[in-house]
Amino acid sequence: MTHKILIIDDEEKLRSLLARIIKSEGFEVFEAKDLKSGFKKLEQTEIDVVLCDVKLPDGNGVDFLQNIKNSFPLTEVILLTAFGNIPDGVQAMKNGAFDYIVKGDDNDKIIPLLYKAVEKVHLQKKVQQLEKRINDKYSFNTIIGKSKGIEQVIDLAQKVAKTDSTVLLTGETGTGKEVFAQAIHENSNRVGKSFVALNCSTFSKEILESELFGHKQGAFTGALKDKKGFIEEANGGTLFLDEIGEMPIDLQAKLLRVLETSEYIPIGDTTPKKSNFRLIAATNRDLKVESDEHRFRSDLYFRLNIFEIKLPSLRERIKDIPLLANYYVKQFSEKTNKKSLQIGDDFLQKLENYSWPGNIRELKNVIERSVILSNGDILTSDVLPYEMQHQAENNSKAMSAFSMQSVEKLHIQKVLNYTKGNKAETARLLEIGIATLYRKIEEYGIENSKN
Repeated sequence: MTHKILIIDDEEKLRSLLARIIKSEGFEVFEAKDLKSGFKKLEQTEIDVVLCDVKLPDGNGVDFLQNIKNSFPLTEVILLTAFGNIPDGVQAMKNGAFDYIVKGDDNDKIIPLLYKAVEKVHLQKKVQQLEKRINDKYSFNTIIGKSKGIEQVIDLAQKVAKTDSTVLLTGETGTGKEVFAQAIHENSNRVGKSFVALNCSTFSKEILESELFGHKQGAFTGALKDKKGFIEEANGGTLFLDEIGEMPIDLQAKLLRVLETSEYIPIGDTTPKKSNFRLIAATNRDLKVESDEHRFRSDLYFRLNIFEIKLPSLRERIKDIPLLANYYVKQFSEKTNKKSLQIGDDFLQKLENYSWPGNIRELKNVIERSVILSNGDILTSDVLPYEMQHQAENNSKAMSAFSMQSVEKLHIQKVLNYTKGNKAETARLLEIGIATLYRKIEEYGIENSKN
């Protein structure tokens, strides 16, 4: 890549000499005799470094420097002057000059300075590209789907993103709650600050409390040094608490206090600390039901439920299955060094007819497995998991969406999802015998029912 240098100087002989010297180093050089024509060159071409005289017919280079930095922040400016002037030099550096040198006395410094300046520009551009890639990864534009349900959810998320309101993301497991949480953060006023994610179902009560609030050295056995908690790490940014419905009741009370006062106390400490963070919480449980049955604090539920966004299940957005499938096929084809595969009609039909209890996460896993198993250029249904290949046999009698059987099947599936496949707990909640539950699971061909 050839770096572009602009020389702004009204002395034609000096300007031409500098241009020849700089060109001999492999740079592409542009010339201008005054500030007006120089600025026009900057508008027309992406200039990396400007070499600008301080005294010009239509203005002062030190003042002009601010215009350049305001309009082209990644462009570096080296100022040239015929006479060393300390106040001018100080002001130039304050205005953002890369350096300030004296003509004649510092000519031998120009080329080394140019190399340093273009290196800085290169690094700045690289950082900007990386930031853009991160922002693009978590932008709402990258969420795949054209169905009405997902478009409505994206619209809600975009509206709440610019506020500081607490957001509660609900929906079944695997519907993309963390993706939405990241997108809300990246499109908020806290972008560039920390996004800290913690899954409340992963830890025991004691470890979860330490992860959230931090601890002082010696607070408990194994606390060998002070540890910052996620609440402190999220200061200024966003704290994402996934599976918040799994948080123990006594920790819920402590979290509620933090949300109301912005103050918390690390374990083993006595001095309150403050943290200014935006909370996004997610759960696959019905927190209203949980609070009514005293398994979740109702005061915390009302505090979290300022702005609820319910993510649709994959079976509610069948229209998006081809889009998602094509995206993951392309991704895993590249990952496994296979040429781009086509999706066969029978393969897609099986995907669209499946109930997807694991939602997008399950679809992603199924596509990865299918790409690995594929031999030809087209994905066919024989590479799908057994239960997906034979789903028609498991549920041979089609049911009307309005029939009692259809309603019963859907209700059993919802309760199984709620209990995470625990059949004994499902039977208890449905108030039927365990044998009856097994019979109905077999009768209706309910998939993915574990335990």
